[in-house]
Amino acid sequence: MAKSLSPYHQFTKSEWAKLRADEPMTLKEEDIEKLRSIDDPISLSEAEEIYLPLTRLLSFYVEAVQGVHRATTKFLGTNGDKAPFIFGIVGSVAVGKSTTARIMQALLQRWPSSPKVDLVTTDGFLLPNKELEKRNLMERKGFPESYDRARFVNFLADIKSAKRNVSAPIYSHLTYDIVEGEKIIIDRPDILIVEGLNILQPGELPKSGNPILFASDFIDFSLYIDADENDLLNWFIERFHRLRKTAFKDPKSFFHSFSKLSHDEAVKLATKYWEEINLANLKQNILPTRGRADLILTKDSDHTISHVALRKR
Repeated sequence: MAKSLSPYHQFTKSEWAKLRADEPMTLKEEDIEKLRSIDDPISLSEAEEIYLPLTRLLSFYVEAVQGVHRATTKFLGTNGDKAPFIFGIVGSVAVGKSTTARIMQALLQRWPSSPKVDLVTTDGFLLPNKELEKRNLMERKGFPESYDRARFVNFLADIKSAKRNVSAPIYSHLTYDIVEGEKIIIDRPDILIVEGLNILQPGELPKSGNPILFASDFIDFSLYIDADENDLLNWFIERFHRLRKTAFKDPKSFFHSFSKLSHDEAVKLATKYWEEINLANLKQNILPTRGRADLILTKDSDHTISHVALRKR
């Protein structure tokens, strides 16, 4: 596609970094160390060059969205509560969504206005293992059909309606399951960050033409983190090895038996999981939504961002 016809403005890393303008960096190296994941070696300079300009952009979007909300309530003659701004982060397994989400939360919380910024992951909306087993979906965990999509949409609708004390389920990566009886409470944040695999999927429209809501309808601004498939595989295997030496050693871990595998056995198993589950999900469901994102960050093999694309408006 010719550059002039592209729906995105394209930036090199250095070009994007300049858009920080005079936005002050409010994180320190020790903050980054606490926020990064074990498999995402992001540096303070990377956060400053990539995520600081993004917080500046989001400040404009938040102001614009709130302006539209005020205009609507004025037209309707109502006194509606301020609607939270929802920021979605999407991408493949192992691409670094969690680190990005935590860094963005920390940066946004440090705005001069000190907004309340909450973070949820779509993992909590996975169906419990017993239900996945009942539906023969354990091998498709992470695929759209493995989620309680109706509950997730209702959750986002309640957040956008500024309801108080909206609950979301909690997922344990240790037990690889929903934690029964536990939940996280989201109480009218200024900004909600939602991180997950499939939040930009539009779903199938009903042939009747009747209106239907999808999770993507509630996202005010979306970020897709992109990377080469071979890099994603390597990162997934590296993470698998690190988990074998840490979390998998816990007897309570769903994957405890994996900690006893040899190096070669672990590589073979991780590759099998990647190709049969994560890569299949990426190609079928996640990657097709990339073109719907407002911003695309493209990573190199060392996890650094090499390219930025911002949707034209």
